[in-house]
Amino acid sequence: MNPNVKGAEAQRQDEWFDVVDMMDTVIGRATRGEVHARKLLHRAVHVLVFDRGGRVFLQKRSAAKDLSPGCWDSSCSGHLDAGEDYDTAAVRELGEEIGLTLAGVPPRWFRLEACAQTGWEFVWVYQVSAEGPFVLHPAEIECGDWYEPSTVDRTMTERPDEYTPAFRLVWAEVRRRLGMEGL
Repeated sequence: MNPNVKGAEAQRQDEWFDVVDMMDTVIGRATRGEVHARKLLHRAVHVLVFDRGGRVFLQKRSAAKDLSPGCWDSSCSGHLDAGEDYDTAAVRELGEEIGLTLAGVPPRWFRLEACAQTGWEFVWVYQVSAEGPFVLHPAEIECGDWYEPSTVDRTMTERPDEYTPAFRLVWAEVRRRLGMEGL
């Protein structure tokens, strides 16, 4: 968290998350601050929103975020609250971060195992089709825009540090699933 960022809410360190074991089974609860400081296994979701033309909407994280401030990330992403399931979190995060309300739960696309690159999070990645416009939450997101997958590939290769570590891992799997590995 950057305390010098004006106009942005500080990242709350007292939110409660479920702590999980290597099988993604809940074994306890801890605050955001404790989970991150002790590198405890926990849960998150990433949602990728694609338009009819195949472009992906990416967000640039607020400078007030405690992890990867100012980096590009999935359309929306976030931790599961204590007691929350992945699907509920995906719907909640879409509404909170980009103002997208869905009639139901978006389809799960793939899962990532907890590792250093995900921030010790088990992650379910969802895929959504939508056209926007979106209402971005200013404490969460600095800005957002639509990108051709080839543009994401190019800029990620040229300037990988501009993307969150978790999104770099997510995007590698997206490329594999969309048959873009050789590009």
